[in-house]
Amino acid sequence: MYKMSQIKGPAIFLAQFMGDAAPFNSLPAITEWAKSLGYKGVQVPSWDGRVIDLKKAAKSKAYCDEVKGQTNGLAITELSSHLQGQLVASHPAYDELFDTFAPAAVRGNKKERAAWAADQIKLCIKASANMGLTAMPTFSGALLWPMIYPWPQRPAGLVEEGFKELARRWKPLLDYAEDNGVDCAYELHPGEDLYDGATFERFLEATGNHPRVAINYDPSHFILQCLDYVGFIDIYGARIKAFHVKDAEYRPSAKAGVYGGYLGWTERPGRFRSLGDGQVDFKQVFSRLTACGYKSWAVLEWECCFKDSAQGAAEGAPFIQSMLIDVPSRAFDDFAGAASDAKRNRRILGL
Repeated sequence: MYKMSQIKGPAIFLAQFMGDAAPFNSLPAITEWAKSLGYKGVQVPSWDGRVIDLKKAAKSKAYCDEVKGQTNGLAITELSSHLQGQLVASHPAYDELFDTFAPAAVRGNKKERAAWAADQIKLCIKASANMGLTAMPTFSGALLWPMIYPWPQRPAGLVEEGFKELARRWKPLLDYAEDNGVDCAYELHPGEDLYDGATFERFLEATGNHPRVAINYDPSHFILQCLDYVGFIDIYGARIKAFHVKDAEYRPSAKAGVYGGYLGWTERPGRFRSLGDGQVDFKQVFSRLTACGYKSWAVLEWECCFKDSAQGAAEGAPFIQSMLIDVPSRAFDDFAGAASDAKRNRRILGL
């Protein structure tokens, strides 16, 4: 009997669609819109008060049930804590830019801001548990990102110290996640200290191979890094606990490379695209995720520099649906098989 798992979907990450005008300004309205497009689940940005009160969700299962009752029958796939995770660790070079992710009371004070972010992560973990969810997509934050290129030469031990400190900040949160049965699924993303397989392994080692260190798999970020995004699944599949379905393209240029040359998104060699418009081989992605046993949701994250979000969302649901694999209940060659017979097997082997 095959044990490969069916991926659930299609679902949609609401963050890029939230707004102050209907139907994007409340959970009942935006889920009605998503349902009309064919989505079966929504990933909720935990920082957006228009769709969830995170503190109430962390304190009250009854409130969580109330929230789930406002989704027009759609499943809440995960609560995302990307923006809060970003602030768990931030290099001073980005302090002013990232201050906008935090409330006014902690802006300009990196210690208080980091403490606020850590508390937010715990609230999101607890709220996820209260909702019966098992994974929380997030960002790791970054202390080392400004030193990504080894010039000027990095002092010996700098990288090790950076990951040691990152692990120190996350370890209590990971332990809290363990207590609540929730995986911290880090999106491996440029701008974070966890942005590829090698940096994920460094962090995993620094946390003592913590069982709650997981991955939010998004192949678009690997396309832009020219990384083998299919082979990645074969290596790290057991740690993949969430999945953003996002497309991208990388078209080599004589003017700019993977760093982009400070160009706008439409001029960069590497660009995020709507599903089906880029270069990600999603048939292979869904096949390998199915083979490795991934059984959670396929969640559209829309980001495209050419196509409008409404069109991207409308095209996304049927695209994901077409990629879902109904796992086989029996082997394709069963018709040619024979019943098990130990004596016969020994005769065939000449024994």
